[in-house]
Amino acid sequence: MTHSAPHVPAEAVTAFADLHRAGEPLLLPNAWDHASAAALAAAGFGAIGTTSLGVAAAAGLPDGAAATREASLDLTRRLGGERYLLSVDAEGGFSDDPQQVAQLAHALRAAGAVGVNLEDGLGPVGLHRAKIAAVKSAVPDLFVNARTDTYWLGDGDPGDTLRRLDAYRQAGADGVFVPGLTDPERIADLVRRSDVPLNILYSPTGPSLERLAGLGVRRVSLGSLLYRQALGAALAAAEAVRSGHRPGGSAPSYDDVQALVRTHPDAGA
Repeated sequence: MTHSAPHVPAEAVTAFADLHRAGEPLLLPNAWDHASAAALAAAGFGAIGTTSLGVAAAAGLPDGAAATREASLDLTRRLGGERYLLSVDAEGGFSDDPQQVAQLAHALRAAGAVGVNLEDGLGPVGLHRAKIAAVKSAVPDLFVNARTDTYWLGDGDPGDTLRRLDAYRQAGADGVFVPGLTDPERIADLVRRSDVPLNILYSPTGPSLERLAGLGVRRVSLGSLLYRQALGAALAAAEAVRSGHRPGGSAPSYDDVQALVRTHPDAGA
C-alpha cells in the first residue's frame, strides 16, 4: 500500500513556530495512530505530536531502542496530509550517523511533518549537536525540538542541562525540551537563559498548564500520557464488566470512530 500526502508549505512550519508563545504555550497532545490524531484534531487541537512509546507499543516494539524508524515514518505518511500541524517524535533519529538522521528528517518533512523531536539519551553532546546541525542543513524549514534527558534519565544536573541546551541551540535547534523537569525555579531559570522556546513535559504531579505558562514555558507536551491513560481506561472497563458492573467514563460510539477514519485517503483501500 502506498501513502501520499499533499505538500505542506514552509508557511506551515512558521505557523507551528508561532504557536510557541510566552504566556500562552502550545499544548501539544501526542497521538499514536490515525484515530487518536483525528480525535484530537476534532477536539480542536490544531497541532499534534506523536508519542514514541505509543507508536512502539502499538507495533509490539520497545521504545528508545531505535526500533521504530519505519513505523514512525509510516505513521507520518498517514498523518502528514491532514489539516493539523504534525510534529514527530523520532527518538534520537534512529541512528548515530548524522547524515542518516538528516535523511530521515527529509523524509518526514516530505511526508508532511512540520517538526521533529530529537532526544540525546544522555549520549555525547557533540554527537547530538552534529545530528541537529545535519538536520537543519538538510531541511532548514523543519522545526527541530532538541531534547536532553538530564532529568529523564540522569540526576538533573543543572550545569549539564544548560551545557547541553546551549550546544543544541548553537547547532540550530528551534526549541529545547527537558522532560522530567518539574521544579518551578529551575524551569524559570532555563526560560531566562534560553533564547528559544522551552518545552516541558506535563506531569500530573508537576505544575499545572497555567503555572507553566506563568513561568514562561512556551510548549507543553503530553508525551505518552494519553496513550497510557487510554490503556488504563480499557483495563478499567474490562475489569468492570468482569465484575458485573457497567464501565464508567465516556467512550465514542462505533459510528463516531468510523467517522474519524472515513476521511482518510486509505479508507476502503
